[in-house]
Amino acid sequence: MNNLKSPGFTCWLTGLSGAGKSTLGIEITKALEELSVPCEYLDGDVIRTNLSKGLGFSREDRNINVTRVGFVCGLLNKHGINTIVALISPYRDAREQLKLQIPNFIEIFVDTPLDVCIKRDIKGLYKKALAGEIAEFTGISSPYEQPLNPDITLKTHKESVSQCVETVINYLQRQGKI
Repeated sequence: MNNLKSPGFTCWLTGLSGAGKSTLGIEITKALEELSVPCEYLDGDVIRTNLSKGLGFSREDRNINVTRVGFVCGLLNKHGINTIVALISPYRDAREQLKLQIPNFIEIFVDTPLDVCIKRDIKGLYKKALAGEIAEFTGISSPYEQPLNPDITLKTHKESVSQCVETVINYLQRQGKI
């Protein structure tokens, strides 16, 4: 009898701060759990506090953070646990490496314009970055490299959270992941 679980998938939500990645990640996780699909949600802020404490915001440190999270996803996926990740992950080369390392990697670009993200800024980070109080802030003083060919693009400024979640669930069903 074969007890091996099928490998899991990773849905990697990338986009600017305030784009809606965390909100979508939580809601996608809930939707998958309602379908009895095992998954783990990994949030960028929580990861920074625990797994990547001490890293700064240089290109190298950001890429180390992405690599660490990708490693955890790969381990979980290997054991049949799907992962939903909400992480700015601003550099294309780091995300491209993930695609090579994680067999069932799904890149989800949360494509929200900078001005909308600034308006949604409940933490006041954009205000501080624009005032020069935060160095290397993605979208202001540090670049965000948009995905060239994401698997899914979500526009949270034009679509509701439920519409975005439905788009992801439908994609996973069409691809035979769930």
